Amino acid sequence: MTVLQHDELRPLMFSIAYRMLGSVVEAEDVVQDAFLRMHKSQLEGTAIDSPDAFATTVTTRLAIDALRSARVRREQYVGPWLPEPLVASDDADPARQVETDESVSTAFLVLLERLSPVERAVFLLREVFGYGYDEIAAVVEKSEANCRQIMARAKRAIDAGRARFDADRERHAELSQRFLAAAHDGNIEALKRLLADDVVFVADGGGRAPAIQKPISGAVQVMRFVMGLAKQATRLNMRTELVEANGLPAWRVVSAEGAVLAVMTIEIGDGRIRALHNQLNPDKLGHLGTTGDLNALLGRT
Repeated sequence: MTVLQHDELRPLMFSIAYRMLGSVVEAEDVVQDAFLRMHKSQLEGTAIDSPDAFATTVTTRLAIDALRSARVRREQYVGPWLPEPLVASDDADPARQVETDESVSTAFLVLLERLSPVERAVFLLREVFGYGYDEIAAVVEKSEANCRQIMARAKRAIDAGRARFDADRERHAELSQRFLAAAHDGNIEALKRLLADDVVFVADGGGRAPAIQKPISGAVQVMRFVMGLAKQATRLNMRTELVEANGLPAWRVVSAEGAVLAVMTIEIGDGRIRALHNQLNPDKLGHLGTTGDLNALLGRT
């Protein structure tokens, strides 16, 4: 495996692994393990006619195994589970600058949790990466007919839970800024106009940071909760920065000292905010830099 091949293949491999696992750290581990196995195969004399196909196969199989293990851990997870945010920045690892579309949005990655590891692999390889059923069959070691059945089953599950979201980045950025300003100003009427009636707020603290244990639904309830968060942030001199996370504008919350405390992504549909996902678990924010102790800031330790 040459350095050039390594650099060329890493973005593809990370794109597959991250979508499979919803974890930056676990995706990087899978990619590293995949490269080691590919290098070993070459040393053993295995002919690799198509590096892309070989990399996809090794990465996907490792991701399936990793997801099976992760599923066991997620059954004991404290509170709602949300994926690790993939935040774009100029100095980020180039492999993390994956092609962004709906399939990396927080809402879609959560939706993929409905699928089994093999269903998730078949769905992503077909729907996102455009592989043929013959190629997918070789990767997951199933027959083509079986893969078609798996894909049909997975698509039904995804379509049943898929909401209609607007992926317009400029619209997202505009509504994000208006919503943040309204929350900090305590402008109740402005918040009401921005929130959909059935908006949902989900937070992931993982037992490591203070977070609501169940989603909050409804414009009035979410509005009150967000206003409370804004007051708390002001009191503790936190800063809220507009960033791009999982392909769309989002908010990164940092302490007065610059430590990362949270990343909140929003989903917009029909011109209003339909979902807010707040990632507070420091274990899922470590890849973004130094993390802060929100419990300590709030005097809960």
